[in-house]
Amino acid sequence: MKSADNKRFIYEKNQIVETICQLRFPAILSIETREPADFQEIIREEFPRYSCQEETQPTQNGTRKTTKNYNFISEDGRWKLNLTRDFIALSTVRYGGWESFAHRLDGALGHFIQIYKPAFFERVGLRYLNGFSREQLELTESRWRELLRPQYLGVLGSVDINEADVTKCAVDIEQKLDERCNLKLHAGPASIRRAMRTDKGLQTVQEQETRFILDLDLYAGGKIALSDVAETLESLHTHADYVFSNAITDTLHNAMSPVEL
Repeated sequence: MKSADNKRFIYEKNQIVETICQLRFPAILSIETREPADFQEIIREEFPRYSCQEETQPTQNGTRKTTKNYNFISEDGRWKLNLTRDFIALSTVRYGGWESFAHRLDGALGHFIQIYKPAFFERVGLRYLNGFSREQLELTESRWRELLRPQYLGVLGSVDINEADVTKCAVDIEQKLDERCNLKLHAGPASIRRAMRTDKGLQTVQEQETRFILDLDLYAGGKIALSDVAETLESLHTHADYVFSNAITDTLHNAMSPVEL
């Protein structure tokens, strides 16, 4: 994260539930018609676990189409690479900073471009799903208005509101950040579901604690040349840093144990 005075931080107690980068491209039919064995062979050391899911989605004319979604997963299950006929995406539940994430993305994306040769990208997106836990951060006595800026709190920003009386509250924003970058933001309290490995295997568990969700979905659209992808991602990340640093208070910032870079 970069603060308003241009200091850069990583958080020892970051509250990122998941980070996702997705790049959409004009459909490549060969991805749909045969398994991506050549691609898997190059990335298999980093993503040794493989599966394929068939996903059915509605179309604009009322019919439904089935798409193959190839999943390449790291040994520890914390990183996943998805490939379909029209997008490639990297996601992680253990974000360790932009540089390490971008490095892993750069490798996978380079192999994809080498094998499938997309003409260009139609959309580049970067999403940070934050779920602030007062229990983890030892802030159980703090109210959300002490941790987040008022513009993201709705009625929870009022000193006259008892949090326990509010069963639902959300702020949703769509905003153009510059001539290329756009933001979709969702903010509000909610419980989250996360995948956990148990003695019965990988299961999805609903947490009991109510967290504050700050979901930042930044994207650039249009015809994006392959040579412009790195610059586009850097711009999206810079905007994400700015939005995040302006959404949290000093109390929350300090509770996440910032380390200046």
